[in-house]
Amino acid sequence: MSYLLNDPADFTDEMITGFVDANSDIVRRVSGGVVRTGRTPAGQVAVVIGGGSGHYPAFGGLVGRGLAHGAAMGNVFASPSAQQVYSVAKSVATDAGVLFSYGNYAGDVLNFDQAQQRLIAEGIPCRTVVVTDDIYSAEVSEIHKRRGIAGDLAVFRAAAWAAERGGTLDEVFEFATRANERTRSVGVAFTGCTLPGAAAPLFTVTPGRMAVGMGIHGEPGIEEQDLPTAEALGRQLVDRLLDARPLSVDPSPTSRVAVILNGLGSVKYEELFVTYATVAARLRESGMVIVQPEVGELVTSFEMAGVSLTLVWLDDELERAWLSACETSAYRRGRVIGEPDPVGIAEEVDEKSAALSPGTPESRACAQLVVDVLGAIKRVIDENVDELGRLDAIAGDGDHGIGMQRGATAALAAARKTEQADAGAGATLAAAGDAWADRAGGTSGALWGLALRAVADSIGDENAPDAATVSAGISAAADAIARVGKAELGDKTMLDALIPFAEALASRVVAGSSLTAAWRQAAEVATTAAQASADLIPRIGRARPHVEKSLGTPDPGAVSLALAATAVAVLLEDKKEVAP
Repeated sequence: MSYLLNDPADFTDEMITGFVDANSDIVRRVSGGVVRTGRTPAGQVAVVIGGGSGHYPAFGGLVGRGLAHGAAMGNVFASPSAQQVYSVAKSVATDAGVLFSYGNYAGDVLNFDQAQQRLIAEGIPCRTVVVTDDIYSAEVSEIHKRRGIAGDLAVFRAAAWAAERGGTLDEVFEFATRANERTRSVGVAFTGCTLPGAAAPLFTVTPGRMAVGMGIHGEPGIEEQDLPTAEALGRQLVDRLLDARPLSVDPSPTSRVAVILNGLGSVKYEELFVTYATVAARLRESGMVIVQPEVGELVTSFEMAGVSLTLVWLDDELERAWLSACETSAYRRGRVIGEPDPVGIAEEVDEKSAALSPGTPESRACAQLVVDVLGAIKRVIDENVDELGRLDAIAGDGDHGIGMQRGATAALAAARKTEQADAGAGATLAAAGDAWADRAGGTSGALWGLALRAVADSIGDENAPDAATVSAGISAAADAIARVGKAELGDKTMLDALIPFAEALASRVVAGSSLTAAWRQAAEVATTAAQASADLIPRIGRARPHVEKSLGTPDPGAVSLALAATAVAVLLEDKKEVAP
């Protein structure tokens, strides 16, 4: 558990403030994360990394000369929002472009991709390398679905080395891709971790046992085994990675490998060194040549007791990158020589919204209803935050309730502020969607922000929307989530409640029902569909590797969608005189 904190909701912001204050010679704060103190040299590709907080030194601790130019830092175990990623990247970008790299998690992919599209539209070239080193998170046949764990250090180092040598964006991309393709990791856990302010860990491990194949966000392991000795564990980790040797690597037993033995929080350095003695001996016994091993805490997960082992099969260029000098707040190797980064800092990204055009009287009246709707959603999420977290922890990382709470709270505050500026219903809902995505982060944050934006575009600011307009907006929201999230009905996601809800709403409206009556009936359909998702097998997302654990439990995203729909149904019935 986290012993030192104030308000859990402020934990990430306060952590970043302290981190920057303690390392002001290396990093400075920008909206969304941290960047190097100096400007990116002209013509140099900027390497931007990031992910959820709670993994120090990843990700802010890896910003500095010889490594990343900037890091987008999301809430604890939640991806940074698209706005955060955009702000960090815009602060360090040059005409040479931006190389994004991060662990392969759905929320990170959604938000980094949105930021990348925005930058490209502004004329800044971008490419992305997602880290996929965890051998337990998907089979070789679906290697592109593997998640990233401690192997990201090797990929980040490769990208930064190529960038600082003057490589073009395509060259940096190709080199980082090569590093990722030659990196393999496996992790084990002996206990779970607890989010700041939470009363219980995200998962538990039977005493005297260990979970194999765990994730750094609290995802439980794929299997449990009896707790071995350090020697037995070291041999097991090495053997599993040697069996997973990349197909592109020369099968010669004399391969040169970089080694990362990573502590996840509670396993301390002395225990790591005991384990590394066996790791090194087993590798040499297998004919491997070890190049500059790293033993320590490099990607953590609060107080999780566990370790991960990473092997990087090196070629000549990758070895030079691995041995190159770098200087960050948490990771320093060799001595960085050459000219320092240019003095001064880049212009801060201006995030002030353009002046809102007043909505028509009819639309402004509806804007107040939008605020009330968001208030109802916030209240039901607050009431169910712990249960949503419990559902998510069964096969995921347990942060769905907290993320939904952050998003709903921010959305309501933004809607109130916008409505008070005489904005129409569409603008009010759009501001809420942007705030939800920005503050919640993660997959659900991005998708709820996208959904609210889709409804906002449908209802606009000119007229009081009728039932058909609202229904069309809900259908557009479902289509947008399916398109961006690359999910469909039956994948065990929020769409398994949203699509039935949208279809039921549309059919009732077409049949002539009022919005209030149609919404109530559609909410009941969504609730039934959400509960039925317990019988589904997850085909995408963090729950996918945990089919057996997930089966029998409804999808938390579908459940939260149904709760929100039901809360709005109650509100509409209470406000029949103003509801469309």
